[in-house]
Amino acid sequence: MRKKLIAGNWKMHLNFNQAMSLIADLVQIEKRNNWNDTDVAIYPPALYTRHAVEFLSNAQSRIKVGVQNCAATSDGAYTGELSANMLKAAGASMVLIGHSERRAYFNEDSNVLFRKLEMSLNAGLTPVLCCGEQLEDRKSVQHFHCVSDQLNETLFRLSEESASRVIIAYEPVWAIGTGETASPEQAQQMHAHIRSEVRDKFDENTATNMRVLYGGSMKPENAVQLLSQPDVDGGLIGGASLQADQFSTIITS
Repeated sequence: MRKKLIAGNWKMHLNFNQAMSLIADLVQIEKRNNWNDTDVAIYPPALYTRHAVEFLSNAQSRIKVGVQNCAATSDGAYTGELSANMLKAAGASMVLIGHSERRAYFNEDSNVLFRKLEMSLNAGLTPVLCCGEQLEDRKSVQHFHCVSDQLNETLFRLSEESASRVIIAYEPVWAIGTGETASPEQAQQMHAHIRSEVRDKFDENTATNMRVLYGGSMKPENAVQLLSQPDVDGGLIGGASLQADQFSTIITS
């Protein structure tokens, strides 16, 4: 049985004091509620990683800390970059790879994303590999083909052992930050397709155990319906993760 994972991607939001206040609020809510059946992770700006890890550790919280990106190289003269090994040493346990904003705004192609997968796995981080289609892909009924291509160019270049350590996040690009959401049926169809592709490439065991998250404007109002789908194993939450009460409502959904 795959354990649900609710992960909050804070993107480039919150100053330091706001971030730590949000973490403190989450810890208090966690103590009042039973989150044992669900894994919870937050992805604050990388600058706050060590502070978040130490605060959560001191509070004996089960909330994991991830980062939103890592470099495609292990070290060297790459001003401004943070390697997977550095992020792991700072206490991060997970990393987002290939978020649609990284693909669109920073021109990250499949070769770059594949290297980031390798770097994060070698460092002992759990990659959350994002994939998803644009609105025009869905309108032209190319959405399954688009996602399959993204998997072929990244995840399926890994060995079966390495791929089994990856989490997939399906994010319909047309539903990110727009208020639009894929219907539960649309989400289930794509998640089932992704699992089928993993099964065809590797085997039944890898497909059955791989967690596939939904990452397109999940919020308290639609979380129950989305999370009740058999192949939806959790959510990658954007805006709703910046409000402790909204995020906790999704967790308990």
